[in-house]
Amino acid sequence: MNDDQISLSRAEQALENGSAEEAIRILKRLIHEKTDNTDAKALLGEALIETGHLEEAVLVLEDVVSQLPDDFDLQFDLGTVYFELGRPDDACQVYENVLSQDPDQTDARVSLGLIHYHQERMDEAESCYRQALKRNPESAFALHSLGDVCFATARNDEARKCYEKALELDTEDPQGHFNLAEFHYDNGDLKESEKHCRRALTLDSEFSFAYLTLGNICLDQEQIQEAVQCFKEFLKAEKSPASKEICSEVAALIEGLTSEF
Repeated sequence: MNDDQISLSRAEQALENGSAEEAIRILKRLIHEKTDNTDAKALLGEALIETGHLEEAVLVLEDVVSQLPDDFDLQFDLGTVYFELGRPDDACQVYENVLSQDPDQTDARVSLGLIHYHQERMDEAESCYRQALKRNPESAFALHSLGDVCFATARNDEARKCYEKALELDTEDPQGHFNLAEFHYDNGDLKESEKHCRRALTLDSEFSFAYLTLGNICLDQEQIQEAVQCFKEFLKAEKSPASKEICSEVAALIEGLTSEF
């Protein structure tokens, strides 16, 4: 193993151990010495995303994607960062580029649908999800997303069936349990919602929005201390810049609730 490989291995280990800033330091030094090291650039992009340095991550990912145009994982990372930064048109271009290279990349089609969904273009979003499911009927990602658009357009039975089918495909998927938790919460079934929330958190202890929903369930049942603890866990786990506003609202809610103790 040469020096470059040793540095790359150290950076990978640091990232796996939760020391993303240390990984960034190692990788930047390596890239400074070997500017053509695409493996280091790809890992640097991942580490920058992990630490929330999204503007810098975009520059790194744009560079490495131009050098590795067939690496779909890198293109997905770039599309995600564009979306997080409020650049939906750029994200769409990335996913459309992936699909032009490989129409069977159903995750790209679903990701394209998610952009339409968040811009409230429900018909376009649903079309993307259904096209994805035609190519891969067992895509849990597509089923979850189709469930969301059905739920948003008041087709509750169809939404529930989508969520349940997705969970049948992978019973250990925390997203599947969370989607059902949200569905049951909005339909007033707090007991069933709590069950799925807790299962999601058992499977993924850093699932931020499961803490938020569980906090709301506790609050609805006047379990104030438990609700505050859940809301604190939400703030600890949720790091996305896109969630800045909701994090501020939750922080204010915690302050108001703790004054009641």
